[in-house]
Amino acid sequence: MVKVIASEVRKGNVLDIDGALCTVLKAESIRPGKGTPTTHIDMRRISDGVKIVKSYRTTESVERAFLDQKTFNYLYEDDMGFNFMEPDTFEQISISKDLIGDSAAWLQENMSCDVQLFEGVPVSIELPPRVTLTIVEADPVVKGQTASSSYKPAKLENGVRVMVPPHIESGTRIVVSTDGEYVERAKD
Repeated sequence: MVKVIASEVRKGNVLDIDGALCTVLKAESIRPGKGTPTTHIDMRRISDGVKIVKSYRTTESVERAFLDQKTFNYLYEDDMGFNFMEPDTFEQISISKDLIGDSAAWLQENMSCDVQLFEGVPVSIELPPRVTLTIVEADPVVKGQTASSSYKPAKLENGVRVMVPPHIESGTRIVVSTDGEYVERAKD
């Protein structure tokens, strides 16, 4: 654990608050015209998922936990959660469905993900920024809809709905950000 001043805390950092590890969801520094500048930190306790909001003076110290980061390949999902394997050692870990959350829809077999570990226990996961998927259902093009800013809904093979340009049809492979935004037509 290392002490850092509150104004240096960023989203994604893991802090030790009263002996419990917390992931920072949002950190905002406020500098009023009068009074002491403060930093408001929204966190989620890793052990039980409870959301915590704390305010600190910007010069106050907080304890930041340092995590090991390893790359794992996604294998499969079972009742216990999502299973990953480290490509070098073939060590396998299971990550709970709560920890992955909504990002689970973007997982693909053999996808490389960065997993942050604290004392060997996974505490957070980072997916690649983009994935390539096939469109299974797309609305037909509306005649006369030529505006470049017009988009239509489409359903991907993983069940997620995204907005795509009018020229994209069912069966087309597209690149999508893991935030759910259309990026481009796949080049493969």
